Amino acid sequence: QVQLVESGGGLVQPGGSLRLSCAASGFLFSSFYMDWYRQAPGNQRELVAQISSSFNTLYADSVKGRFTISRDNVKNTVYLQMNSLKPEDTAMYYCHRVVNDIWGQGTQVTVSA
Repeated sequence: QVQLVESGGGLVQPGGSLRLSCAASGFLFSSFYMDWYRQAPGNQRELVAQISSSFNTLYADSVKGRFTISRDNVKNTVYLQMNSLKPEDTAMYYCHRVVNDIWGQGTQVTVSA
């Protein structure tokens, strides 16, 4: 079945870096747009970054220049490299397949001193 499994979250100090991974299975990964979303407590889920099947990318204004989305179509994995992390980046991060609105279980990122 279609499955998205995130990993790589954790606790990091402000200014630090993390790389999130999302392993996809059960579908032809290379053909699909993939997103990263995040949701902080009390907030709506928001789009962080998207990568198309042809590797075009877009980013939320709040993360431009700090986060990079990428994909490896051999490993069926989408990544989110997060640099210069800020406390306001603290959230649950979710991998998402645009078509059919498929979500992973999420991975927690906490940015705190």
